Amino acid sequence: MKRKTSEPGRGTRDAGHGPSEPRVPSPESRVPSPESRVPNKILSREALLEAAASQKAAGRRIAFANGAFDLLHVGHVRYLEAARREGDWLAVGVNSDRSVENGKGKGRPILPEAERAEIISALSCVDAVVVFDEDSPAGLLSELKPDVHAKGTDYEAETVPERGVVAAYGGRTVIVGDPKDHATTDLLERIRKTENGKRKT
Repeated sequence: MKRKTSEPGRGTRDAGHGPSEPRVPSPESRVPSPESRVPNKILSREALLEAAASQKAAGRRIAFANGAFDLLHVGHVRYLEAARREGDWLAVGVNSDRSVENGKGKGRPILPEAERAEIISALSCVDAVVVFDEDSPAGLLSELKPDVHAKGTDYEAETVPERGVVAAYGGRTVIVGDPKDHATTDLLERIRKTENGKRKT
């Protein structure tokens, strides 16, 4: 007499007739976790310097961009894509919450540094992200020594505060991105006006 491998009605077969039917995973189990979808590009300062050294040893040009990136908009994306075209590997410095508040005033940033760094790391043009706490990226630039420091069009090459640091080790300062027609400050003002208009109606 044939022996059952488990209870009837459970999708099993009689012994001797091959393995039981494979279990179908639930929809939830088929969704990859965020960690498996996106490589971890957010690095400590030390890990960033090590990663950049490896890239340089492989003959790749390092580009560096920096900013607060509070409420990411199309101007940010175009700036970072243009910065990436200046090199083979793009590192992005994201201002810490403290440095953003110090530079832009109370109430900023809107998004905390961890979220801003994660959003930037999700862009395909970005290879590495580091959060820095200084008001200026000059110290980070002097350690990283990228081949190119890319700044947005709200600057001219001669007015970039860190240009002297970059020139001292033989790097280049370039202005990239579209005209400064987009700004988080303007976006926030539009949101406030929209909300105020809704309250009046």
